[in-house]
Amino acid sequence: MKNVIKKCLFPAAGYGTRFLPATKAMPKEMLPVLTKPLIQYGVEEAISAGCETMAIVTGRGKRAIEDHFDISYELEHQIKGTSKEHYLSEIREVIDKCTFSYTRQVEMRGLGHAILTGETLIGEEPFAVILADDLCYSQSTSVLAQMVKVYEKYNCCVVAIEEVPKEQTSKYGVIAGHLVDGREDTYRVETMVEKPDPKDAPSNLAIIGRYILTPDIFDVLRDTKPGKGGEIQITDALLEMAKKGKVIAYKFEGQRFDCGSVEGFVRATNHFYSTATELTK
Repeated sequence: MKNVIKKCLFPAAGYGTRFLPATKAMPKEMLPVLTKPLIQYGVEEAISAGCETMAIVTGRGKRAIEDHFDISYELEHQIKGTSKEHYLSEIREVIDKCTFSYTRQVEMRGLGHAILTGETLIGEEPFAVILADDLCYSQSTSVLAQMVKVYEKYNCCVVAIEEVPKEQTSKYGVIAGHLVDGREDTYRVETMVEKPDPKDAPSNLAIIGRYILTPDIFDVLRDTKPGKGGEIQITDALLEMAKKGKVIAYKFEGQRFDCGSVEGFVRATNHFYSTATELTK
């Protein structure tokens, strides 16, 4: 039986310090692009890729995420039968389509540690990972749905990549590898480095916040020592998988907005506003 991707993990325990003071009492994942919070865009993308269970790794002060993906009976009662009722139809549809489960990352020890914390929600099956502050847009097939197709072909870990200016490699995990099957968008990863200086970067192909991981990643993460910044890096764990030929990097079709930065957040807002305006013409 072919392994299918039914669960998506959302690491959502970070502090969002680049958006202080807005994120002092509000999770960065709840920052709205237009009228929808970042994490809802991510959940909708996961649903489009066939995921049915959303596993969310939270932390202190993140209660708003759980409340958002729950029914608000008082609010629904207040607007029932009014012209405002349709505003909740989209989030209600999301709630009806999937199941949400939560666990807490007690201390911030890096993305690799956050993913390992989610093991209790995932179990022994392949799963997707979405970082909500990387907001992706595609006119046709969503980025994660594209990646699921790649996973079904190669049956190993898949990371989404995009080309970035060489001087920006210190912000990302960067891969190097060779193209496979005559394609121009799919690489078998040979090496990857977390946030390398431009002079040390093996390429300008940067990993963004979309992954498909096989369950053996948890055992690798358990043995991964703290790396860059004293944190447990998913890049270091994936490097061990790549040494065995078990990681594919996919250059996706679409646009990605770094909503972890104010500049990227504004760009995303402008893009989605322009898109929405065009649709209403």
